Amino acid sequence: MTEHDKNKRTHAPDRGPALPPVTDRAAFQAQLDTLRAREKAHTREGDAIAAARRRLPMVEVPADLELTGPDGPVTLLDTFEGRHQLIAYYFMWHPGHDAAGQCEGCTWVTTQVQELSYLHSRDITYAVFCQGPYEESRRYRDFMGWQMPWYSALPSQDQLLTGRHVGMMHLVCYLRDGDRVYETYWTTRRGVETMDYSYALMDLTPYGRQELWEDTPPGRPRVQGTPADHIRLRTNGRPIPQWSRIEAGRSDDLTPRS
Repeated sequence: MTEHDKNKRTHAPDRGPALPPVTDRAAFQAQLDTLRAREKAHTREGDAIAAARRRLPMVEVPADLELTGPDGPVTLLDTFEGRHQLIAYYFMWHPGHDAAGQCEGCTWVTTQVQELSYLHSRDITYAVFCQGPYEESRRYRDFMGWQMPWYSALPSQDQLLTGRHVGMMHLVCYLRDGDRVYETYWTTRRGVETMDYSYALMDLTPYGRQELWEDTPPGRPRVQGTPADHIRLRTNGRPIPQWSRIEAGRSDDLTPRS
């Protein structure tokens, strides 16, 4: 474990008060069975919400809205890559900042999206629409080692995000019918956690996410700080996954090359 992996905790992980109570197997299973019923109800409600989402109406979006890709200008229609569905993540961007100064939340969720073949098998393209200049942001993608399609939304982002807060993370779904494009769903803030498996796995553990907003039994590990530090996505001044890239010798200079 490197220094960058050592997260501060209010208690050491082996300190007694931080442990759940100990019981026998039968009592443990009885409480787990009670919780499992709630989990199953939650799953069924999630299925029902997804069914309702599939029944939402849609709104047409100009298919010729311009974005910037690796070979220059492209249209929104082009970013479907011939598939009928598109999921676009609108990555927040801080112009002129180095890699350490870029959005830790966007870095967190984007890092989770690796294997795209399952999406492709369902006629879905996934792409990042960065809310920053192409060359600068593409260098960030390369520094992080991400492979997904990457575009700059700057040429049309006000139209693409009409009625929404430009500069905030957004996850938007589109559907193509021939050469016409429709928006079918969008979400932001904690809605983008659907991209993330790390939080889902943390939620299974007795210490959870270790963030200040959680309902956690007294004495469990928690992130240190003020309410402004309610989530922990940085370590030693950088988004957490950047440290492995730095230690591998990658340059985090985002200055476009001439």
